[in-house]
Amino acid sequence: MHLANSGRVIIRLSKTLEEGQIICDEKSSKIAKVTEMIGPIGKPYASAIPLTNNVKKYVGKKVFALASSPVKKYKKLRRKRNERN
Repeated sequence: MHLANSGRVIIRLSKTLEEGQIICDEKSSKIAKVTEMIGPIGKPYASAIPLTNNVKKYVGKKVFALASSPVKKYKKLRRKRNERN
């Protein structure tokens, strides 16, 4: 892991991940959320938004991706039908 000047976390990956996947440490503490994949396919990197205030303590350490990424479920908004008599 590396902390960029923009405030994002740059992570070197061993395999590609999906956008929105959560990165955690060995204790399953959530650290960051992947926003985009960058770099070559053979040696990918991920740009991620930090989910914790103290990201600096994870710089240089191994991190892991959660097996299942949280899926955003959008509620369908239903309009009430005007019932006419």
